[in-house]
Amino acid sequence: MMLLLIVLGVLSLLELLFWLPPIWRWRKLLACLLIPSLSLISGILFGSNFSVWTGVLLLLSLYRVINLLRLVEGRTQADYLFNVARSSSWWLIGAQITVLAFAALSHAEHVPVLTWLYILSGLEFAAAAVLLSSTLRHLRTTTPPKITRTYADKDLPTLTVAIPARNETDDLEACLQSLLANDYPKLEVLVLDDCSQDKRTPEIIRAFAHDGVSFVAGKVPPKQWLAKNYAYKQLVDEANGELLLFCGVDARFQPHSLKLLVETLLAKKKSMVSWVPKNRLPNAGQFGSLLVQPGRYAWELALPRRLLNRPPVLSTCWLITREALRTAGGFPAVAHKASVESYFAHQTAGHQDGYSFLQSNERIGLTSAKDFLEQRATATRLRYPQVHRRPELVGLLSLLEVLLLVAPFGLVIGSIFAKTWVLLALSAVVCLLLTLFYTQIVSLTYRRFLWRSLWLLPFAVLYDVGLLNYSMWRYEFREVIWKDRNVCMPIMHVTPNLPTMQS
Repeated sequence: MMLLLIVLGVLSLLELLFWLPPIWRWRKLLACLLIPSLSLISGILFGSNFSVWTGVLLLLSLYRVINLLRLVEGRTQADYLFNVARSSSWWLIGAQITVLAFAALSHAEHVPVLTWLYILSGLEFAAAAVLLSSTLRHLRTTTPPKITRTYADKDLPTLTVAIPARNETDDLEACLQSLLANDYPKLEVLVLDDCSQDKRTPEIIRAFAHDGVSFVAGKVPPKQWLAKNYAYKQLVDEANGELLLFCGVDARFQPHSLKLLVETLLAKKKSMVSWVPKNRLPNAGQFGSLLVQPGRYAWELALPRRLLNRPPVLSTCWLITREALRTAGGFPAVAHKASVESYFAHQTAGHQDGYSFLQSNERIGLTSAKDFLEQRATATRLRYPQVHRRPELVGLLSLLEVLLLVAPFGLVIGSIFAKTWVLLALSAVVCLLLTLFYTQIVSLTYRRFLWRSLWLLPFAVLYDVGLLNYSMWRYEFREVIWKDRNVCMPIMHVTPNLPTMQS
């Protein structure tokens, strides 16, 4: 084993030498040589010394290989690639050194496996307690307030509902019908046809023209813009409202919804409010929806985001004042950002606590009708950018999700066979806390209790880990197709020799 570790160390040293300027120019060739060597050594190390420690080393080596593949692909500008790949390399090698240090300590001090399992269970208990308490707190603080003041029509601000649409079908029609049934007195509805490839989308929009829906012909986005963000910008340029409500075609409204959304923002004296809709319960054949959408809500509601200065937000429906949008720089400030609403939530939250994240309820009547395939496509588009497109964070999150949210259920089964009753009791308590946490999230997602939520958590976590890694793979080495368009960040290349100017 020592020889294998020495070889792994030599390979790590060679990888660190990549970042020396004289060697950087040979990065593709050296990466092609290092990738199979690193894979082989890590695999042999795990196969010949099967343990949790060598398993984690193998996992970290996998992400090192992915980082090296970025050098081979060379999809981004060399200077940018140098900085991001170097950072990932240092973090991943540092993580492997840390794992080896813990393994050496365990061997030197003869720490039994059971002791490590107790430590892991303690960490799992702490994580489960934080997730449950944070979720319960968010469920309490996101309850919409009762509106005590009734606003006369003349006192309400003008409202523009802005909808970007591309290759839509019946969902767009249903969304517009629900909007036009609203009783808001100062309403403008703008729908942008975002360069749809079929004629159905513009036909649907124009069919509502006699009811007051304004058609905006979308333009091809400039190279430095993500298409959806540029669509938002064009909608803002055409909008006349003092308030702007952005929503997807999956949103559905009751006749009184818009007025209640605006009155809630005014009552709370906020500049922006993002809403959690009630989701349509999936059909029996769409089991995957129970794994995707609650998981997305869990990331927003279960973490202590206020402490992290990252307020929770969703893109389904969010309302913002024109002044707050302008103060934050508008959409040109987020031309490349995959989740624009998170930026504006952060900006308004930091300005006199001007942001709220609230649930819709039966009174407000905001719902979502997004199906499983759309949910999965949205998750693929968002997950990797949410971790700043860093493979080391993907690896860390994947490991933590499995160890803290899936492993407790395995420890319960293992403790029964091993007859370690204290560990069994501790793991059972952790599983109970995690199950309570997840049932709360599922109940919020569909506004009803589902018996399936009692056993879905391990499967939902594994599915989320798979989506996160799939999103990384698509962004780094393939394309991310959303609404029949590649939404990867623009790929930059440098022309080494510019043509000579003719005088």
